[in-house]
Amino acid sequence: MKTLVQNIVQLRNPAFRLHESVSSQDLIQFTYTQVRSLLRGMKMIFKGKKNKMALLGRGVRIVNSHKFTYGRFMKLGDFVYISALGKKGIKMGSNVSLGSFSRVVVATTLDNPGEGICIGDNVGIGEFAYLGGAGGLEIGNDCIVGQYFSCHPENHNYEDHEKLIRMQGVSRKGIKIGANCWIGSKVTILDGVEVGEGSVIAAGAVVTKSFPAYSIIGGVPAKLIKTRK
Repeated sequence: MKTLVQNIVQLRNPAFRLHESVSSQDLIQFTYTQVRSLLRGMKMIFKGKKNKMALLGRGVRIVNSHKFTYGRFMKLGDFVYISALGKKGIKMGSNVSLGSFSRVVVATTLDNPGEGICIGDNVGIGEFAYLGGAGGLEIGNDCIVGQYFSCHPENHNYEDHEKLIRMQGVSRKGIKIGANCWIGSKVTILDGVEVGEGSVIAAGAVVTKSFPAYSIIGGVPAKLIKTRK
């Protein structure tokens, strides 16, 4: 049974190897959970999508699904919410994982739809993430991201003190995160930021400006600590 489970998981993660400490009871529980997720994933067929071996947790909700595309082995944790309302919708590559209670939202209004969200292949994002796509959000291949990650590609205008802030509209520049980045837990990235490939962002950082490839950054606001090259 161990060999069978390992071979199946390796379809999604070729580097996967079962540890010797894993018991038969552990395997049974794991297999039961994954089979239930696969069965939930079959519901995507009723939304006009190909199944592509999607794994869906409990309470997953996808709205504006006609603007949502994804690759093989997408994995959405419990109570993930996805809203693809926007100009370009949401595109996820293969082997993308989103942790439980995460929200992926392009826009919440019909009078000023957002741009869109594009997530590359082999991207893993932890629980309680918030990914906004109003000004456009791109996350490159092979990024690994901790819990409570948030991206906000939009800012409220506030220059006119005679006018309510909520009535002054918004500005949008977009956020781009390069491939192969490691982003720690509770990181926030604000509008207009570009993070170069291969960068590392320390837990709790608030990133307000752009950084080149292979940067190691941290702090509030985030600053360059050193480079990997």
